[in-house]
Amino acid sequence: MRHFAATSLLLAGLTGCSLIPTYHRPALPVAAQYPDAPATGAKPATGMPAADIGWRDFFTDPVEQELIVLSLANNRDLRIAVLNVAGAQAQYESERANLFPTVDADAGYLRSSTPGDVTGMSSREEVREYSLGASAVSWELDLFGRIRSQASAAHNTFLSDAYMQQSTQIALVAQVGSEYLTWLADREALAVSQATAQTQSASLQLVQAKAAHGEATALDVAQAETTVDTANASVAQYTRQVAQDMDELVLLVGAPLPPTLVAQMDTAAGLDSEPGFPDLPARLPADLLERRPDIRAAEHTLMAANDNVGAARAAFFPEVTLTAEGGAASSGLSHLLSDWPATWLLQPSASVPIFDAGQNFANLDVAKVEKRVEIASYEKAIQSAFRDVADALAARSTYADQVAAEQALVDADDRYYQLSDMRFKAGIDSYLNVLIAHDALFNAQLTLINLKLASMQSSVTLYKALGGGWQEHSEPEHLASAR
Repeated sequence: MRHFAATSLLLAGLTGCSLIPTYHRPALPVAAQYPDAPATGAKPATGMPAADIGWRDFFTDPVEQELIVLSLANNRDLRIAVLNVAGAQAQYESERANLFPTVDADAGYLRSSTPGDVTGMSSREEVREYSLGASAVSWELDLFGRIRSQASAAHNTFLSDAYMQQSTQIALVAQVGSEYLTWLADREALAVSQATAQTQSASLQLVQAKAAHGEATALDVAQAETTVDTANASVAQYTRQVAQDMDELVLLVGAPLPPTLVAQMDTAAGLDSEPGFPDLPARLPADLLERRPDIRAAEHTLMAANDNVGAARAAFFPEVTLTAEGGAASSGLSHLLSDWPATWLLQPSASVPIFDAGQNFANLDVAKVEKRVEIASYEKAIQSAFRDVADALAARSTYADQVAAEQALVDADDRYYQLSDMRFKAGIDSYLNVLIAHDALFNAQLTLINLKLASMQSSVTLYKALGGGWQEHSEPEHLASAR
């Protein structure tokens, strides 16, 4: 047994070679600055990076926070991502276990009886044999790093899945926050439509009364009816959208909403009462490499492909395996346990590839092509992240002015409508001017709500694009322990 253990340790010490290509991170395939970023050498962005701002500090509405908490606990897409990480970790541990010998303990008892006329003896021959030992069967000595390359690839796949879990959570947090804002906006648009329908119904009654006294025409009545029908159609539209928004929130949350939360949502104010989002500084694009988990996931997938090239290279070299056994055997159980009559077997073997019809070369070509594919995927992930941030920055710098201009238009259209209504009631103008003013005001009000929603959602998009939305201020345990 001592010879067996010493030989195993000696051979294990020989397994130090690796044929994995040296990994070099590809250069950034994007500009050094965002389109609206200051010139190089200017004062850098100040403030906490988005990835360091916990989602509770970004989404401060209590209702929104509770929706996000429920989704993190119940959302099925996030559960699948977590299970994928667990599966990848188990696969990595399985691949890594191949680096070590499998040692089995065995014990045996053999008893046989042979008649004397068979053995040529005068009496029956009986044999008893007891055995106790351990064996390592077909342990491959990883002299050229094939198994370690496969284990490293599995490790990087595990890290990639772990970062994709982060990315899934970031997307979920942003989606819940954005959908809640959509629900608020559609509910506000519904309230505007209902108020407009009530106002226009009262106007229709007035026009009908004036027409009965000859002060308005049938055309005026028909025009008043169109405004009521338009408003009623909008009421039906936004009633449907509010219900569908709620269905989407329930799907994202992954469970029925608690009655207390529904009661809070029923009393929630509109978009104007939502707390503002903190300012998000956009640093250099290279910062995304450390902040965006989907980019880090793509890089680990690339590193796994790089490891697979090493495994494909190692397939050209001999595979050395070791079969070893050690133990004791005796015809008596008492002698087996006391004297320990040792037996051992050491049987190394080597397999050298001579002819495989080009299979190893083809496998190496496949590994190299897959690596180039993952390089392109990694570069595309960076380019997509760059575009996401650039678009969100452009939106942030323009929506404020657009909302202000639309608010001024709503105020002007409201004055126009009030004056047209007064002139019609005074008998100066026809109802056509009131109809035109009403349509302009109603459309401007709905456009303003949509612009406010888009402005707030652009902040959420920027928060997501910069890597925000993960756990409050800490790295996941499974990532920290894997380093």
